[in-house]
Amino acid sequence: MTKFSEVTYNATSQTVVIGSGLIWDDVYAALAPYNVNVVGGRVTGVGVAGFTLGGGYSWLTNQYGLTIDTVVAYELVKPNGDIVTVTETSDPNLFFGLRGGGNNFVQKHHLLTAFSAANCRVWGGLITVTGLFIDDIAAATANFAATVTDPKAGIITTYNFLIGAPGISQLLFYDGPTPPAGIFDDFLAITYLTKDVSTRDFLSLVKASPSNITSSQRAIFNTVSLQEYTPTILAAILNETIFWGTRLSLLSGTFISYDVEPFLPDLFSHGAPSAYPPVRSSGLSPFNIYYAWTLATSDEYFQEAARQSAAQIKSVALAEGQDISDLAVYPNYAIYDTPLDGLYGDNVATLQELKATVDPNNVMGLAGGFKF
Repeated sequence: MTKFSEVTYNATSQTVVIGSGLIWDDVYAALAPYNVNVVGGRVTGVGVAGFTLGGGYSWLTNQYGLTIDTVVAYELVKPNGDIVTVTETSDPNLFFGLRGGGNNFVQKHHLLTAFSAANCRVWGGLITVTGLFIDDIAAATANFAATVTDPKAGIITTYNFLIGAPGISQLLFYDGPTPPAGIFDDFLAITYLTKDVSTRDFLSLVKASPSNITSSQRAIFNTVSLQEYTPTILAAILNETIFWGTRLSLLSGTFISYDVEPFLPDLFSHGAPSAYPPVRSSGLSPFNIYYAWTLATSDEYFQEAARQSAAQIKSVALAEGQDISDLAVYPNYAIYDTPLDGLYGDNVATLQELKATVDPNNVMGLAGGFKF
């Protein structure tokens, strides 16, 4: 995949060809001289192919949609060896399946819409906060999620358990050199352990969080789709952080984290029907559970813990009245045994029929990921 490393910007069409073997850091660096940007990964080290295959939640999603909503063409290697360019007009069924349909088809390059980025200067960065001030962060997060409607603003509030205690890694983002007064004031007023927030280039912001420090370790993801991040939900997340952090640390756990990722409710209005999300009439905010550890003998314990923790957060949300029973979960965060209908809803039968047509010998069944 690393051979697919092209980044070619076309100023006339305002599009960029991006090789599927890159990480988003490479893409942002290549586009910066042109003062344009794309809807891509929010933290360092994220691969273009996997991110885009699953949908792609970005710092720019509230403005432009998921990454798949900005893809205008895919260069695809079919299982029979044919290389084709797939667009909404050339092959609408396959284009639909490629948009969030996971690793069921081999992609070489993506043609994405590029957006003007005013010298690529944005505002934001990382604040870390100790346990003493978690309640203040929770209040600021709940208020942001409930009241901020500026599509240029975003946050990720990560509850961590490290060195025997909970803490917060707080990412702030504004798509411009200076945010309007009031949006982030609550966060900036909190006593911090470290603070790296400034006006900077986009790549610098993406690199502000050391998200790949556990890349060589064993890991598991799981997720819940939420409609709101309320004080009750955030209190439950803190409880899960402490409960599982305490226990998993004894079983070689090195990083126990819960990512709170609020998005505007109209985030899916920017794109056409796609494999994921199966329903676009209402939005959702993904919630990411991530555990890292070192001992293979602990694998089953960590996987089961991720299942139980997701179930607990979902039960709290349901008890609070959130209508999330049938909300699809984000494929890039979903645990490996998530049923297909939990990811793709009523699209499953259509996607299975498409897979049988494009890949009748199930060549892509040899690869990883969720399979139709």
